Amino acid sequence: MKTAIFPGSFDPITKGHEDIALRASRLFDNLIIAIGQNIDKKYMFSPEQRLSWLIKTFEKHPNIQCMLYEGLTVDFCKQHHINYIVRGLRTLADFENEQSIAHLNKQLYPEIETLFLLTDNRFSHISSSGVREIILHKGNVKDFIPEPIII
Repeated sequence: MKTAIFPGSFDPITKGHEDIALRASRLFDNLIIAIGQNIDKKYMFSPEQRLSWLIKTFEKHPNIQCMLYEGLTVDFCKQHHINYIVRGLRTLADFENEQSIAHLNKQLYPEIETLFLLTDNRFSHISSSGVREIILHKGNVKDFIPEPIII
């Protein structure tokens, strides 16, 4: 069985994240959507809140599992015998950043492969930081987040 991880902060999950996860879930037997802790980021929502949103979003997809983790993604992958990392790309800047991370991960864990999925054009303008900004100013985010999520 092939298992992949789709790591991220998902602060909050967006329709772009949802699209990448659903597409990746068709490529693998199992997909783990995992919320990692990035010490450089300030989060708007608690890890538990973000995890509950992920679980609610993907509850009808039996091959998708959602969880929290700490530490390096590659260490999590080693511990759980995962050889694939899925990342979504919205922009060229995303690619440059993700390519660098993929090379570091490959050096740390030679068995790992990173797969990049291009964000669907319908969602390429949506970012978690943009959604957070709208939330801060009390705007309506329903068009940018998965349907079961209420903020």
